[in-house]
Amino acid sequence: MVTQTHRFKYIVAALFLGVGFSLPVSAQQVDLDGLYQDLLDADETSYTRIEQQIIAQWEKSGSPAMDLLLRRGQEALEDGAPDVAVEHFTALVDHAPEFSEGYFGRATSYYLLGLMGPALEDIQTTLRLNPRHFEAMSGLATIMQELERMEDARELYALILTINPQSTEAQEALEYLDVQLEGQAL
Repeated sequence: MVTQTHRFKYIVAALFLGVGFSLPVSAQQVDLDGLYQDLLDADETSYTRIEQQIIAQWEKSGSPAMDLLLRRGQEALEDGAPDVAVEHFTALVDHAPEFSEGYFGRATSYYLLGLMGPALEDIQTTLRLNPRHFEAMSGLATIMQELERMEDARELYALILTINPQSTEAQEALEYLDVQLEGQAL
């Protein structure tokens, strides 16, 4: 009888922990889905605030230690030290391989170091983990422009606008690319 009671307690504890850890993820997904809908409905004055709320949600790993690695990587980028940032983001990716912001930060760092191959690989992983990551799409579009793949860049900016229709960056880039591509057609 004692063994069954202990076993029952372990099962209840495991169930409680499993449900407890899964609820925030579900709540975060619901919050993000709502924020993305708000972004679709946003006007010129509110879209920046909603973008920032979405980015703040992306940056929540669920672990204070992983959040610290993310902040340290971001601070290294702000300080102009992408080589140091790569180290922080690599540690983050190693410890939290399903957290897209680690890959996005490292992709940014690699790009600043002129390492296009690794940057593209990490952007690809970011977008696999978070297909609505409009900042990663923008980074990829920038790289496509540098590689003179203007049609690909244009498609990416158009995709960003399906997620974030008020993005002035994407709108301006799309207008620029349309002019560039029109000139090529002549």
